[in-house]
Amino acid sequence: MTSARTRSEALPKAGAETPPSLQPRPRATVRTDLLLLAIAIAGISLSAPLIAATAAPALAIAFWRNAMAVGALTPFALTRHRAELFSLGRRNLLLAVAAGALLAVHFGVWLPSLTMTSVASSTALVTTTPIWTTLLMRLRGHRPPALVWAGTALAFLGVVMLTGVDLSLSARALAGDALALSGGMAAAGYVLLGAEVRRTVSTVTYSYVCYGTTTVLLLGACLVSGASLGGYSGGTWLKLAVLTVTAQLLGHSLINRVVKGLGPSVTSTAILLETPGAALIAALWLGQTPPVVSYPALAVILGGLGLVIMAGRAGQEGQGRKGGAVKARASRSA
Repeated sequence: MTSARTRSEALPKAGAETPPSLQPRPRATVRTDLLLLAIAIAGISLSAPLIAATAAPALAIAFWRNAMAVGALTPFALTRHRAELFSLGRRNLLLAVAAGALLAVHFGVWLPSLTMTSVASSTALVTTTPIWTTLLMRLRGHRPPALVWAGTALAFLGVVMLTGVDLSLSARALAGDALALSGGMAAAGYVLLGAEVRRTVSTVTYSYVCYGTTTVLLLGACLVSGASLGGYSGGTWLKLAVLTVTAQLLGHSLINRVVKGLGPSVTSTAILLETPGAALIAALWLGQTPPVVSYPALAVILGGLGLVIMAGRAGQEGQGRKGGAVKARASRSA
């Protein structure tokens, strides 16, 4: 039978810090992360319109946006983050490389799917990312609250409202659907691995290793497929540079920044806003009139995201109460 002394020693001592996992995040910090996430979504929403307006092969565009991002991050990674970069540790290095490989798979399978199946089907299937994220978290032993499942389903419904599902029974279309679905799965793994690495690694260091891996793999894909990597006009190079700054550095890098605090569920669900965001940007920039359903679809996606955020806040408050109870028991035992 455990003695009172043993039990008191097993509890934290009075005045000890509550473990970080049990501490609720300050509201100001959460608001900052949500603002950065909004900027990230605006950045990646520019991706589709810019790609549509860029006269270069899709795989080459994916390669250059990552390669240029690596070039932009190199001065920071090799000066301010040099010590961290060279002391990552085997585990974090392998996870960051794996995340980069999954990001390369996401680009490498989704972009070709757009030419094999309908854009509607490809978009709807690749945006299944939050569903796979939630399922993978469940397989890892986490139990997402019912609000997370409900919010994910509602947000995905908003995407389906906007894009529709136009499944075809032709072999080529089915192959394209499979590629798009694989792209959604790969993106889920990318978000989850990023959240794990970012627990202890800075945004710049993680993004540098991740994008570097993606660049190398996409370069190989371009060489194998014969995609032209040069000979573009000055306007095309300018659009590639804008794509790198907006979709890659402000988009993906800020997602890498906030996934540590907001978690993979909120982050992956928010990425669904890219679809209506791209439609609205295309309307303003390319003169493409968005479908009437764009606005209610956007409201539905925001409603789903709100449910996921509420679930995250409820979980943090529960952890805070649990941490307070631990400290109270520790005080009584002291």
